[in-house]
Amino acid sequence: MAEEENTETIRPEFPTRRVKRIMKLNKDINMVNSKVLSLVSCSAELFLHFLAKKSVEVTIEKKWKIVKLEHMRVAVKRHQPTSEFLLDSLPMPSQPSDSPTIDQNRTRPVSEKPLPTGTRRIDDFFHKPANEAPIQIDNDEL
Repeated sequence: MAEEENTETIRPEFPTRRVKRIMKLNKDINMVNSKVLSLVSCSAELFLHFLAKKSVEVTIEKKWKIVKLEHMRVAVKRHQPTSEFLLDSLPMPSQPSDSPTIDQNRTRPVSEKPLPTGTRRIDDFFHKPANEAPIQIDNDEL
């Protein structure tokens, strides 16, 4: 007897155009196959579900009701393959102190703060490059 194939279509929750743009940030990638795009989107979704689930487990362990960055860092540290690439990307937890909140401590806008070496702002990804000239339309031809 022949096995029945599963024809169910899996649709990722992430916007595929945005995932494709992020993938193309890698200079080695010129074109992205739709099946690969779907696979990467679903993989990212599964990874985030896994990370959220493990973070919630740590939160419950610590008897908190809100997931904090500290809980996520503990969850990442416990899962060895994840900690090898993700732990350095997570921000360090802030030290509790009697100082005012972060918003009150800001002396300059976020866009003016210096970036760590080798990084760029996420805003740059969503805006057109500044060196692009605007398109000129001659009204005489109309």
